[in-house]
Amino acid sequence: MVGWNADTAAGPLGAGAVTLVEGSSFCISLANGDIHPEHPHGLFVLDTRIMSGWNLTINGQPLEPLAAETKEPYRALFASRVARTDGYSDSPLLVERLREVGAGIQEQVTVRNYGLESAECVISLTVEADFADLFEVKEARIQRRWDETRHVDGDVLSIRALWQDVRKGVTVQASGADITPEALTYRVTVPPHGQWSTVLTVVPGTEGADAASFVHADGGGLSPRDRRRQEWVARIPVLQMGNRSIERTLRRSYDDLGALRIEDPDHPDRIVVAAGAPWFMTLFGRDSLWASQMALPVDPSLALGTLQTLADRQGTVVDPMSEEEPGKILHEVRLDVSSGLSLGGKSAYYGSVDATPLFLALLGSVSRWGFAKEAIAALLPHADRALAWIRDYGDKDGDGFVEYQRLNDQGLINQGWKDSWDGINFADGTLAEPPIALCEVQAYVYHAYMARAWLAYDAGDTALADELTDRAAQLKKQFNEQFWMPGRGYYAVALDRDKRQVDACASNMGHCLWFGLIDEDKAPLVAERLMSPEMFSGWGVRTLASDMGAYNPASYHNGSVWPHDNAIIAAGLLRYGFVEQAQRIATALLEAAEFSEGRLPELFCGFGRDQFAAPVPYPTACSPQAWAATTPIMLVTSLMRYDTHVSRGSLWMDPVLPASYGDLHITNAPMAGGRITIDITGSTATVQGLPEGMVFHRGHRTWMTELVEQAARRGKT
Repeated sequence: MVGWNADTAAGPLGAGAVTLVEGSSFCISLANGDIHPEHPHGLFVLDTRIMSGWNLTINGQPLEPLAAETKEPYRALFASRVARTDGYSDSPLLVERLREVGAGIQEQVTVRNYGLESAECVISLTVEADFADLFEVKEARIQRRWDETRHVDGDVLSIRALWQDVRKGVTVQASGADITPEALTYRVTVPPHGQWSTVLTVVPGTEGADAASFVHADGGGLSPRDRRRQEWVARIPVLQMGNRSIERTLRRSYDDLGALRIEDPDHPDRIVVAAGAPWFMTLFGRDSLWASQMALPVDPSLALGTLQTLADRQGTVVDPMSEEEPGKILHEVRLDVSSGLSLGGKSAYYGSVDATPLFLALLGSVSRWGFAKEAIAALLPHADRALAWIRDYGDKDGDGFVEYQRLNDQGLINQGWKDSWDGINFADGTLAEPPIALCEVQAYVYHAYMARAWLAYDAGDTALADELTDRAAQLKKQFNEQFWMPGRGYYAVALDRDKRQVDACASNMGHCLWFGLIDEDKAPLVAERLMSPEMFSGWGVRTLASDMGAYNPASYHNGSVWPHDNAIIAAGLLRYGFVEQAQRIATALLEAAEFSEGRLPELFCGFGRDQFAAPVPYPTACSPQAWAATTPIMLVTSLMRYDTHVSRGSLWMDPVLPASYGDLHITNAPMAGGRITIDITGSTATVQGLPEGMVFHRGHRTWMTELVEQAARRGKT
């Protein structure tokens, strides 16, 4: 999925760990609100842990956690009690910590005394800051030792640190505290049935805490994060669903997607989607492209911002360390990493085989959603450079397939979405040797050809369009000849360095359904295999069948269930007419979300539903995570069979929502620069408020492959 997490993932975050996220900042703590440096906890801003310890004690006693509730993705309330030392079990002292993450954190600490007598309290906070970058924390390899100095100035504690020529700092503002370099202390008397409260602010830098970033400046009690969320809510659809559980899941998806939005520092007007918390709060090629593709019906502008931002960082040179190549779309960007542990040792790493064709695929989708022609035209040179990369670098041996092999021994071994070191293997469990041609990557390339061909036909460039259409047809023919295993009834997950079929039964082939690469006569066998007991766990399709040699239900990519993978498979099944199978997958995943308060994680274990009555969590799964957050959106819109082509003045819907979902009512849905209202009852859909020139069709949208075929026929008559 993202970066090298599958190769060197940190241990679990700890029981009850709470993650808050806002833009590129996030905070991970224990269930009582404390942050302990021995865990992969902390307050991270721009990929640097500016606070590694944040521990609150009262009268020397740690807090016993009672509850932790995430109010918004960036705000949580922690409730704890102070342990007694006199042998009694119940304590009259309860503590609430209301924490909000932004460009730092603000925390309101309230001590409530439910006793009949006054309580003398020494409230102490210790602060630690190791300024480790995210890679050091994640790998548990914190080797740098910063020269630290601490300075107290009134109600502000400043921590400054120096390592070689790098300087960093953090300030803590604690009004009313007795501050020493070691701790912040309050000595208070809390009256019976009374309370005491204070507010602390922590921000990066050494010039004094910038409390302004947390001030409720609008007079309405809203912080900048609340206002940002309000603006997001105002621009996305509002939905009501008969099935309240699914409605809650979709709304949670909206919230998480809103919190995962980050700005391009060079273009603040462009909003892109970070890959996921806690470890990937930055721009990723594959993840950001997929998430914004899946979120098109909610906010198409995320897709355009993602394309523009990735285009600006498109490869220009050959660099074996970062794996940059001309025309290549990056794998990940790191914001402020200085330890050298990042992939390629640089802020940008390009070791992804699929981001480049997915860039072209998303451009094809964006072109249908009604953006200004100038915005699309400005991206076409980048699209053509991406095509050149596919031809010149993606297919180095000229066999017609795009393969990968890392360019240095620090890069990712596997460079598709299953990027763990053991993620691509044969049926007997042995590892495939690179160069490796993944089945789903060929589907992405096929669609990339089709998307660029359609744009060329639309612009009147029939020569380019015909060339790409021919290349796509040749790729489809080759793929179905060389990847299909008639004796097995499914497609090889890949071809290895010797062009042998890597014969494991894996979920990857489901992606080929959605992009139309699979021959019609083979699709029923693929659908049957994907829904077999070995592949379908009851909660979703496993990444690897349970009868394969490498299967492990608690592995990262060899038997787990990934929600985004399943959303793509469900959409592909619908494309080929397998409605009941797509409904089963969608319903299973949406039921799985009920066990995690409506939020689907990055992945969960692949144990069968007959073994465990609830999905088994994967210990280091990201949550929230971008393409998991957009999974419910894609599942429901796929079952709505909802799509548009604004330049052709058309909107399509042909719903096949299961009866258990109930009626669906959506308002404020973006469409062609306007807002529409959608009502679905059973298989009947109605639309109100369509912008002038738009027509609603009951039926399925013409696929890109069909559009290209129609355009090609018109060009030859």
